[in-house]
Amino acid sequence: MATDHIRYDVLARDALRGVLRKVLTDAAANGLPGEHHFFITFVSKAEGVKLSPRLLAQYPEEMTIILQHQFWDLTVLEDRFEVGLSFGGIPERLVVPFSAIKSFLDPSVKFGLQFDTSDVAEVAGENLPAAPAPSAVAMPAPATEAAESTDEPPPPNQGGAEVVRLDRFRKK
Repeated sequence: MATDHIRYDVLARDALRGVLRKVLTDAAANGLPGEHHFFITFVSKAEGVKLSPRLLAQYPEEMTIILQHQFWDLTVLEDRFEVGLSFGGIPERLVVPFSAIKSFLDPSVKFGLQFDTSDVAEVAGENLPAAPAPSAVAMPAPATEAAESTDEPPPPNQGGAEVVRLDRFRKK
């Protein structure tokens, strides 16, 4: 088999992260249009991720945030984004490098991106399973674990993560 000197996998991954960067940049400048909202999952201990010790203890491997109604100061830079969210009524500032992102989902239009973070897992010193190669997919509304940042107050912690169905956030 021929050696890929061009590294199409890296080019595709970087292009898809560029889509994510563009979408977040537009959201930072203009807000979220229509019913759009984003589920972003990232590796908690990846290099460059900044979380409070409280959140890191609660989400030691990965974390999913929802950008929908209650977020502020979304700032998008070339290599990362920063955002303010409230967790259990406590405001937090998160810094997430694009290289730490495992998946992006906009359930309003059933669009998702999934990224290979195996290189990030190595940097973080974790033995996390590698995600599939980067891809753009039409995704059905799956159940997902999420750190909620919606209008509803988070449920009390009962020792485990809550499974949140995306249908819960849709207009009936």
